[in-house]
Amino acid sequence: MDTKEMLKAILRSIDEGIHVIDHKGRTIYYNQIAADHDGLTSEEVIGKPLLDVFPSLSPQTSTMLKVIESGKPIYNQQQTYRNLRGKMIDTVNTTIPIIVKGNIVGAVEIAKDYSRIKDLSNKLLDLQTRIDRRKNKALTVEDNQAIYQFNDIYTKDSKMLKLMEKAKKIAQTSSPVFVYGETGTGKELLVQSIHHASPRSHGPFISQNCAAIPPSLLESMIFGTKKGTFTGSDNREGLFELAHGGTLFLDEIHTLPYDLQAKLLRVLEDGVVRRVGATTSFKTNVRVIVATNETPEVLLQKETLRKDLYYRLNVVSIHLPPLRERDGDIEDLVHLFIRNYNHQFHKSIKGVAHKAMAAIKNYEWPGNIRELEHCIESAMNFLDGEYITLEDLPEEVCKRKASPTENKIPGLNSNMEQCGLKETLSHIEKQLILKELDHSKGNIKQAAKRLQIPRQTLQYKIGKYKIKH
Repeated sequence: MDTKEMLKAILRSIDEGIHVIDHKGRTIYYNQIAADHDGLTSEEVIGKPLLDVFPSLSPQTSTMLKVIESGKPIYNQQQTYRNLRGKMIDTVNTTIPIIVKGNIVGAVEIAKDYSRIKDLSNKLLDLQTRIDRRKNKALTVEDNQAIYQFNDIYTKDSKMLKLMEKAKKIAQTSSPVFVYGETGTGKELLVQSIHHASPRSHGPFISQNCAAIPPSLLESMIFGTKKGTFTGSDNREGLFELAHGGTLFLDEIHTLPYDLQAKLLRVLEDGVVRRVGATTSFKTNVRVIVATNETPEVLLQKETLRKDLYYRLNVVSIHLPPLRERDGDIEDLVHLFIRNYNHQFHKSIKGVAHKAMAAIKNYEWPGNIRELEHCIESAMNFLDGEYITLEDLPEEVCKRKASPTENKIPGLNSNMEQCGLKETLSHIEKQLILKELDHSKGNIKQAAKRLQIPRQTLQYKIGKYKIKH
């Protein structure tokens, strides 16, 4: 098999539509997947001018002809159409110019079929809409599983108690809220509590994880669609309409494409929503709460979050601390989870053995409260005795402690060498912060840069260690 035939065989095996034209607009390659999308055969397309085969296109609407004209690629553009067999097709296309020795000799378009995913998301929205209309009232908190209240947040930590007082005050207003914290810290629990304690508690609570839906489908899901915008489109309510009079919670907001972030900003600015393809707009009364699992500084630095959107959302911000920084909460949470799973599993576990509890407290819990709960649930699935022991815990929680010689760290005094890992690390961290603050003459921005951490993180740690500068 020669190189040309081998290349054709490779292209035929790719499970995406591939359409290639030359610089004159004639098709030179058209694989079977692309043919299935369009309801055509390769023979009907190859060798013919693009606009002859697809008369609904024009030089202004054809992405391939645009790319040949401009020489610039077009990435992830959504396209919806009905093929010649009457089937609705939703694709996301990437179109790239073919350049040889500095000259544009053609264009290639790669089409990914999202028809099934979009159909499923539309069915979900239809179901929500039917429930709403059948009950002839706004979706209630219970309908949307906004079941948590501030009483469900268990804590003795002073930082968390202050945070909850702040959140209770926030609940009485309608300003946007920006919540951030590591995965598993309980962001949605806090957001639901804010909704429950607000004057909107009898209105709908709509929650959507932006990372769970393909970017090409998010716009129609959030803002809705107008019938007749494209072939097969229907009048469909978006999340803003479903949340009217209540709260819309958008988790992992930084995964929204930049253009959708701009559209969301416009809605936040004037409260006006326009469905995809519509020419008229309507006012909404929705409180928007968003969440991320990274600090805003990191997201802005990585340019996954628009600055203008962040400044609008950051009217009120809440940082949920990781479990490892919540002094005294781990043991209480362990006993809470034991009580819950005793009831659920019909068991009567009394508690945790001393060594097992020491290991639990000494672990860093990168997955935070969610990981701790799953750890206890796992242990209770197999436990036959009355107490959870070291043998019942995951291996990573029970890693051995270093020997005395391994604990020798230069620069630590003898008293610090007798402390546990958490206290020792805190001591080292505090000394490093003091050193850099002294070096920068109290300039937090410079110190944070030298420590390679966000400025807000350094400010938090300065408060944590009660450092005066």
